[in-house]
Amino acid sequence: MEYSSCRFIPNRSAMNVDISSYSLSKENANPNSVESDEYRNQLDEGLFDGKLKSSKVLAFKNKAPAPRDHINSNTVLYSSSSSKPANKKTVRHIPANPERTLDAPGLVDDYYLNLLDWSSSNVLAIGLGNTAYLWNASTASIVELMTTEGTNNITSVQWTAEGRHLAVGTNDGCVQLWDAESCKSLRTLRGHAARVGALSWNQHVLSSGSRDTNIHHHDVRIQNHLVSSLQFHTQEVCGLKWSDDGLQLASGGNDNIVNIFDVNTSAPKFTFNDHTASVKALAWAPFQRELLATGGGSSDRTIRFWNTNNGQCVNTIDTGSQVSSLQWSKNPACKEIVSGHGFAHNQLSVWKYPSLVKIADLKGHDQRILHMSQSPDGKTIVTGAADETIRFWRIFDVEEPSTRANAKPVAQKSLSANTKLIR
Repeated sequence: MEYSSCRFIPNRSAMNVDISSYSLSKENANPNSVESDEYRNQLDEGLFDGKLKSSKVLAFKNKAPAPRDHINSNTVLYSSSSSKPANKKTVRHIPANPERTLDAPGLVDDYYLNLLDWSSSNVLAIGLGNTAYLWNASTASIVELMTTEGTNNITSVQWTAEGRHLAVGTNDGCVQLWDAESCKSLRTLRGHAARVGALSWNQHVLSSGSRDTNIHHHDVRIQNHLVSSLQFHTQEVCGLKWSDDGLQLASGGNDNIVNIFDVNTSAPKFTFNDHTASVKALAWAPFQRELLATGGGSSDRTIRFWNTNNGQCVNTIDTGSQVSSLQWSKNPACKEIVSGHGFAHNQLSVWKYPSLVKIADLKGHDQRILHMSQSPDGKTIVTGAADETIRFWRIFDVEEPSTRANAKPVAQKSLSANTKLIR
């Protein structure tokens, strides 16, 4: 009769207790005897099918495959089959605090004015009361450009594209043109019956928006400068912006209306009435010429994005605060927009487009942000607020990873050491 067994039973002669006791008290003279080798082979064959010498008892994953070509054999030990970690999404760091603060006494707390503009020659123009100042960002020098008489306050400033000439709107409805290099007045443009709160250049044509509800186009090359007028708002025009290609003009007003004009037309191509508060903030996207962002006042709080080719609102977001200003990143690949806010949070917000995911909130102003402009290199945003300060934020300073890794830490400066007076 045949029997099958699931156990290996060793040879009884190898399990003699007396011999085992004696062997423990003696040093084994020949550990590699034929009998010992035969016993180990039998254990190997019975328990591990003869594969004990070529495998690890406590290894629970397959051995890494051997290299195809002649490579250092040790690489087999660390070329395991485990998968590599997925690439982590890099998050861009935006400093939470401004890099510089300037005191600006006399900065009027008026939502409808535009008193801050940064030129292509790196000079910041600021209107404080009835005086216009020029702050050179390269040298930190301050120049008093001009002063109006009495209570005829400055209501708007706007640089030409080359950064030498400055247009200054005033409370009496005039626009003054100045040569910033020589600090000389060039001419005064008249035509409005009330203050001029919005200005925008398109080459040699200066467009001005007023509380008298009119938009005037001035050709500054000729004596009779007023070449056309547009009257399609019922209240003050507080936002005015030509597109980068000069083919379309966007206007926003206290009547909650946004109008889009083609360059050669005298009537709006589109009129948008979706906002429920005044529209001052206007910004054309640098990466898509027909994309316009508009921001509404305190009872609206939304940013809307428009396709000015077909008149469609392509996106919108409720920011939760009054929108006073908008600036796109000058880097077309960045596709981010910064919004300046008043009540209730007085902050800057950075948004990714088109997802409209908020990247950062930057707080520092004690009162509402009124004005915003951007440095010529596109790295810094400057804000002017009702707390009578001007702050510089390094928002779009995108560094290469290697540059950031090798950068030396910069000592943190106190606010008092970083604060200067405009006048």
